[in-house]
Amino acid sequence: MASELAALAVVSAAAFGAMAYARLATACLAPGIPRLAALLPVLLLLPVLPFAFSSILLRTVSAFFLVWLCGFKLLLLAAGNGPLHPALPLVRFFACAALPVKVRDEKQPSRGSPPSSEFFLLSFASKAALFAVLVSLRRFRARMPAYAVPAFDGAHVYLMLELFLASAAALARALLGAELEPQFDRPYLASSLRDFWGRRWNLMVPAVLRPCVYHPARARFGAPAGVLAAFLVSGLMHEVMFYYITLEPGTGEVVAFFALHGACAVAEGWCAAWQSQSGLWWWRPPRPVATALTLAFVTGTASWLFFAPVIRSGLDKAIVAECEGMFAFLEGTGRNLTAATTRLVWSHR
Repeated sequence: MASELAALAVVSAAAFGAMAYARLATACLAPGIPRLAALLPVLLLLPVLPFAFSSILLRTVSAFFLVWLCGFKLLLLAAGNGPLHPALPLVRFFACAALPVKVRDEKQPSRGSPPSSEFFLLSFASKAALFAVLVSLRRFRARMPAYAVPAFDGAHVYLMLELFLASAAALARALLGAELEPQFDRPYLASSLRDFWGRRWNLMVPAVLRPCVYHPARARFGAPAGVLAAFLVSGLMHEVMFYYITLEPGTGEVVAFFALHGACAVAEGWCAAWQSQSGLWWWRPPRPVATALTLAFVTGTASWLFFAPVIRSGLDKAIVAECEGMFAFLEGTGRNLTAATTRLVWSHR
């Protein structure tokens, strides 16, 4: 953990320096090729930084933050679009670029009041406890019924992403002092694939895919092409993320997973449009049934295609071991802090 913390400090410092350069370089250049050329050194540096970590989790999470989200935001900055702007204060520019957050637009209507710090801590603690339970149960995965394995894997990935993204959001909120857009919106309540991917699951990804991929493809070829293009690019970027996990070339299974879901999402849109135009509304299942079918399709196809490369290589066991080590480190740190605080209190009495 000491070496990983040192690597985290180095990567954070390098990312901060890169974002400072990006802000300074783009401030005096017009959007387009000049900005893109100026940002090219940063775009070449970001994919290298995650290799500073030996931990699979930290390497993959940093790649997601820096290579995917930050890289796409910088491409939008080169085009004069997106959440980044050279006029932003440096700390805000860095937080918005390097962390998976999106500052809520004050001009847009708010979807309810932001959660209080007490509610956030309670929610985070409960999810962390549940994740710890799942990590402990992972050793029994081979003995689980076949129908339970996809749900177990899906819950494991969801909670892991929630915890990492919530931690990054807490840091960003402390740096910015601003209200942030939600990163997830209860994906376990999704009633369709479009609802799941577009409005509930890991919302920081659609936030960069829409302006980078979907809108240009839709303007040129139509909405279905925009949806398919966004899913294909998502699949390709997930293959890149899996490379940081396995350090091996992709197998194409993850791209196939997102291509399948993109085609199904387009089919959903066509069915809805045809029913609306024809006035022939077929029977729709109750929302709980639709949610169950949606989640079953997502977890079933994920077990077949998405998780296959990691499980086949055995790295899922290594990731679980890292999670167990992380919990042990946090537990030991908590005990040491408690003991130190207790000694300090008693020494002043």
